Formats: sequence, structure tokens, C-alpha cells
Amino acid sequence: MQSALSAQDIQPCANERVDRIATGIVTVVPFLALGVVIWQAWESLLHWHDFVVFGVLYVLTGLGITVGFHRYFTHRAFKTNRIVRAALAILGSAAIEGPITAWVADHRKHHAFSDQLGDPHSPHVDHGKGLRGALRGLAHAHLGWLFLHTQRANKERYAPDLVADPMIRFIDRMTPLWIVLGLAVPFGLGYALGGTVTAALSGLLWGGAVRILLLHHVTFSINSLCHFFGRRRFETGDHSRNLLWLAPLSFGEAWHNNHHAFPTSAAHGMRWHERMLDPSALVICALERVGLVWDVVRISEERQAAKLVGA
Repeated sequence: MQSALSAQDIQPCANERVDRIATGIVTVVPFLALGVVIWQAWESLLHWHDFVVFGVLYVLTGLGITVGFHRYFTHRAFKTNRIVRAALAILGSAAIEGPITAWVADHRKHHAFSDQLGDPHSPHVDHGKGLRGALRGLAHAHLGWLFLHTQRANKERYAPDLVADPMIRFIDRMTPLWIVLGLAVPFGLGYALGGTVTAALSGLLWGGAVRILLLHHVTFSINSLCHFFGRRRFETGDHSRNLLWLAPLSFGEAWHNNHHAFPTSAAHGMRWHERMLDPSALVICALERVGLVWDVVRISEERQAAKLVGA
């Protein structure tokens, strides 16, 4: 059942031009860096430690988004202590997908109005019909919505728990610092592994720009591709779909129809082969085993069966 949209659902943007410029820079610079990567590979300047730096930063910041921003802060799929809570918030912030409170508020609003008027990034609302409308919708859901503020969520309405949390308010205010650290770490790791400033700069390229490029567009693909292509296993009242090939890159987020059917579930992969391609759920289980998380939300077979398409 969809919520009724009101003016209180939308967050006005105080500095729209600055926000658009910053979003443009974060969007364009990684593409420019991709040209450097192609030249680097062509000139045989690529080294093993570049892949190590990329992998470490992609996994850490990616899990900060999926386990932290999404499954924990947005949907409360488990409980944890303040240290893990802070670590997840900082790692997610270093992914440069926006401050934590705004990210969580937008995503909660997406669920409240999924594929209806009020959804910040639906590919199916007010984009026209036919192929042209579909392409416009996909472009809006993938990237265009970041430059618009007409349906951005009101943080006080959709994330009051985070707005009222002193630690999260501090982490939110310090977002520029976490971004800088997220770029300083690959620089330092590149130097530690390669022993030269050139290796450090290469680490910054791979663990910074290339990591941001891939992680951003994988995340954006959940909003666009996973509401357009793939399979629907559960009745959800929207267009959410499961997209198998995207699941490993997205740490299990591409089991998106499963997620919309059971938003609070810590695991998005419901069947055994889906669980094998849900690294975020595996990380949560590992943290649970060592006592760092608890009260993990799991969905029974009976609840799943009741929502199956055609059930």
C-alpha cells in the first residue's frame, strides 16, 4: 500500500547550484580517470598492487553502503554496537554517495512511494511511453534524479532517528573528511605496496576514481536496471526485479524484488543459490557469529511462500 504524498515529504535544497556542480564533478571525474586507466594498461604501467588497492577500497566502501547505509541504517535489519555502527557510517560516507542522513531518507521515501509519484528515482513515473519514455526513465533513475530536487526526501520526516542521533549528526557533518580519507587510504596503500610516489598515485587512481566509478554505477543500476529488467519472484506492488548478473558486483543488492517483498530482511538472497551471491548477508552472518551484531531479521519459508507470484 502506497503512502499519500504531501509537501512535508520533500526536502528543499538550500544550495541547488552548488549541489549540482558537486554531483557533476563526482560523476564526470571518474570517467576522465577511466581514460588514464586505459592509457595505463596500454603502456603496461598496470601492476598487481593496483588491483589490490581497488579491491580493498571497493569492498570496504561497498559494504559500508550495502550493510551499513542500506540494511542497517535504513531498514534496521540487525542491531549492533556503537563502534560497528560508527564504522559502517564512515565507510558508507567514504563511498561518496551522499551524507548518510540524506541517503537513508531518500531510500525510505523510495520504499514509501515505490514506482509511484513521490519516488525519488523511479524509471516508470512521468517519463512518457514507448522506447523513448523507457530510455528517459532509465536515465532519470540511474543518474538524472541526482541533479533534481523535486522529490528528494525530507530528512526530518524520513530519517528522524538519524537526525536525533548525536553520533550520526557528527558523522554527517564530517562527510568531507570521510571522503578525503577514502582517497588518502588508497594513496597510502599504493605507496606501501609499490614503494614509490608513482605507485601511490596509481593506487589513488584505482582505489579512488575507478572504485568510485564502478561502485556508483552499480548502485545506480539498482535504481534503474533492477526496476526494469530481471525476474519477479514476489508480489510487491511495484516493478522491482531480481537481476542475477548484477548480484555479485552489488554485494547482493540486485536481489531487488526479494528486498522489496521483505525490506527489513538482512539477507536479500532468499534461495540457496541467491544467498551464495549475497556477500552482504554473509558478512552480517559472520559478524553475528562473533557477537558484533544480533537480532538479525530473517524471513521464514512460510512468509516467503505467501508472497510468491501466483500464490
